[in-house]
Amino acid sequence: MTNNYREFRTTVGGRELVVETGKYAEQANGACVVRCGESAVMVSVCMSATPRDGMDFFPLQVDYEEKMYSVGKIPGGFKRREGRASDKAILTARLIDRPLRPLFPKGLFNDVVVVAQALSVEPDISPEPLAMIGSSVALAISDIPWAGPTGSVVVGLVDGEYVINPDLEQRGKSSVHLNLAGTKDAILMIEAGANEVTNDEMVGAIMFGHQEIKKICAFIEDEIVPAVGKPKKEIELYHVPEELDREVRAYAGEKVDWAIETFDRQEREERQAQVEAETLEHFAEIYPENKREIKDSLYYLTKEKVRAKIFDKGIRPDGRGLRDVRPIWCEKHILPRVHGSAVFTRGQTQTLTTCTLAMMGEAQKLEGLDEETAKRYMHQYNFPGYCTGEAKALRSPGRREIGHGALAERALVPVIPSEEEFPYAIRVVNDIMSSNGSSSMASVCGSTMALMDAGVPIKAPVAGVAMGLIKNQETGEFRVLTDIQGLEDFLGDMDFKVAGTQKGITAIQMDIKIKGISEEIMHAAIEQANEGRQFILSKMLECIPEVRPELSEYAPRIISFKVNPEKIGDVVGKQGKVINSIIAETGTKIDIEDDGTVCIASYGDPEAALRAKAIVESIAHDPEVGDRFIGNVVRILSKVGAFVEFAPGKDGMIHISRMSDKRVESVEDVLSIGDMVKVEIIKIGEKGIDFKLLEKM
Repeated sequence: MTNNYREFRTTVGGRELVVETGKYAEQANGACVVRCGESAVMVSVCMSATPRDGMDFFPLQVDYEEKMYSVGKIPGGFKRREGRASDKAILTARLIDRPLRPLFPKGLFNDVVVVAQALSVEPDISPEPLAMIGSSVALAISDIPWAGPTGSVVVGLVDGEYVINPDLEQRGKSSVHLNLAGTKDAILMIEAGANEVTNDEMVGAIMFGHQEIKKICAFIEDEIVPAVGKPKKEIELYHVPEELDREVRAYAGEKVDWAIETFDRQEREERQAQVEAETLEHFAEIYPENKREIKDSLYYLTKEKVRAKIFDKGIRPDGRGLRDVRPIWCEKHILPRVHGSAVFTRGQTQTLTTCTLAMMGEAQKLEGLDEETAKRYMHQYNFPGYCTGEAKALRSPGRREIGHGALAERALVPVIPSEEEFPYAIRVVNDIMSSNGSSSMASVCGSTMALMDAGVPIKAPVAGVAMGLIKNQETGEFRVLTDIQGLEDFLGDMDFKVAGTQKGITAIQMDIKIKGISEEIMHAAIEQANEGRQFILSKMLECIPEVRPELSEYAPRIISFKVNPEKIGDVVGKQGKVINSIIAETGTKIDIEDDGTVCIASYGDPEAALRAKAIVESIAHDPEVGDRFIGNVVRILSKVGAFVEFAPGKDGMIHISRMSDKRVESVEDVLSIGDMVKVEIIKIGEKGIDFKLLEKM
């Protein structure tokens, strides 16, 4: 073993956590293995030696790899190897990325790549918080400039008690699933799903988690870094030259004031383009090689002036007050052949949302490291170029689209009816038609309306709103903005999205550009978000006040019931002959699970599912004396009786003496092959079932 190997131990959430360094991936700038129980994650971080040419943003790349061997599985597919990252892996990579990014120095344009690999996973100990802690350790002990460390935990709320990194059983009971990251001083990232919890319960969970984060940060900063940390590299960071910046500000200051004084977005953008063109022309001979720096100086000047107007005068770029929501209009049931549809528009942000209902067999199959193997509620988000006026080709969904879809899904899951209440697979698709800020929260609103239009009996309508922040770093004063648009997101310090019902919160996501926010800001943002959310809900309910009472005529009618699992073979029949005959006869679709759950769907004929159910139940039912059935005559013995098939593959005989109160000379005098009859069982013996004829249909 290498002489550099070190092992550090602490306790997180009552479990021992072990960090190993100096043993693996020694050529990386920083690397570690984080273990807890039988779960283990390795994280490495590397930085390029030089900045990437032409970059105007920090090129940080985070990847989280779900190694299927970590749970003793061989990957599916032809190649039997890990392929494209799953949605869960992409979402985990985003969780790792978001608290790290604000702590890198501004002007750093070297590529930085963080790779987290789940090597071993115990179901009770999720690897995601270990990966987040590992990324902090790897960066903290590396020579890469970074203002960490950070700590990360998952917080649950089980039976009224907060729990750090809940186990599998606790996760099933928890009314909150909160991914939290921060420094010892402040919160950096929040990603939460909740079951309509109160504002105080959510803030309480955040503050409870932060106490544990402080301990993790102290563990890294006081124990690990002094022992194995490398000196940080001195890197020349990009910045606008002071003299150039001073001259640009002197020349363009009043011009920028003129550009941003209008409340009309298009006019403002035209004015800004004019100011930029005039400024570049003015300095073309003075600074011929500094076009980029001139543009950057204008950007920072514009940012300062817009923020100052908001902070000092309470005037936002579109003229709204700090707590005002943009104008809202909605439509429902706009696509007649679609099971459910709606349009939600807030300002220049607009989403078309559709809802499709199907059998449970069409639920999404999942292959990952946790216990979940299928998902019946599928929520997808698309962001085409035209929604921002860009001429770009359509592509498969990227990390942003997957993240926004997952956030909207998380917001709505708590109100989706259970499979027992509503035995449908549900797919909701958000197509963003226009975007100027907070399209993910518009998706939550549009999805609620589409679900209601489809007749899905949701427990309560859900709305969402995005909050912004302008903070004075010197004085600590701040202003919270309700329903931020694109410019406010771009120039502000925080994007804090809150979704929920009238009763409580169902989802939160927070990203920041500064080095954390305080409990005071947290309380203010959540309280102000609740006010905005209730207003938006009222506008939605003006358009669609209640769930549509009936499903669309184009949606399947699905009934679900259980049969004895031991009878599944009888229902299916040899080589599927029995079930296929039922499907052919009734025109339905039938799914049968191993536990005996039967789902039957009919399209266009609501009675077809009931007919199929009756047939399935007759097959699965053990006949008893007194049971009554409707069947058809399949064979006749003239002087003896008639055989009636009361279920596929099951028949019994009506003796000639039980066909009438009067004497019957020949069976053909009463019945013919193919007749439908109603019969009652009067005897079950070794030779079979004896019927009494009740009625010829």
